[in-house]
Amino acid sequence: MRKLVYYVAITLDGRIAGPGGEYDFFPTGDERQSEAYASRVNALYPETLPTAVRAAIGLADAPNRHFDTVLMGGGTYRPALDAGITSPYAHLRQYVVSATLAPADVDPAVTVVPGDPVDLVRTLKAEEGPGRDIWLCGGGRLAGALLPEIDELLVKSYPVIVGAGVPAFDGAFAPTVFEVAERTAFPNGVTLTRLTRRPADGPPSRP
Repeated sequence: MRKLVYYVAITLDGRIAGPGGEYDFFPTGDERQSEAYASRVNALYPETLPTAVRAAIGLADAPNRHFDTVLMGGGTYRPALDAGITSPYAHLRQYVVSATLAPADVDPAVTVVPGDPVDLVRTLKAEEGPGRDIWLCGGGRLAGALLPEIDELLVKSYPVIVGAGVPAFDGAFAPTVFEVAERTAFPNGVTLTRLTRRPADGPPSRP
């Protein structure tokens, strides 16, 4: 069965964007560190780059390594739409969960889902045949609603505190335990951690 994977950049205080949707404050180090970091992460997850960016940095033909589907909320999709980019991830199947966007307002390659995102994810997970996983790329309210369905987290943790902004999870109080599967630290201070959901019958741990 396909997995739902939340791959996201997070500040030390758990924000994925600023109050106005800003994301240009994430520090990536000096020029050398930034280039090395981007090269490594882009090679690991080339399909998480927008299609236009892939073409600009020579990854247009890079195969999808982990995901064949991307799922996002309306707030995550809106900046691309406002910039005239109606199909930001043309190399993936694209779903936007939104009660305000109309299908006629977006690209034919983008499916607008106005209803329950949990039902959508369960349907995608149950698809038959070979396929890769589902990338949840934001935002916080959608991640909060889909927490029961998230199988893995891929967290890029940046050494910055912003104090306010969009939380990584914006939902009901629902403690959910994940276990670290692997972690990579980069010279620019960023850590990339992959976490998997602990089985419901897994042993509890003390804080």
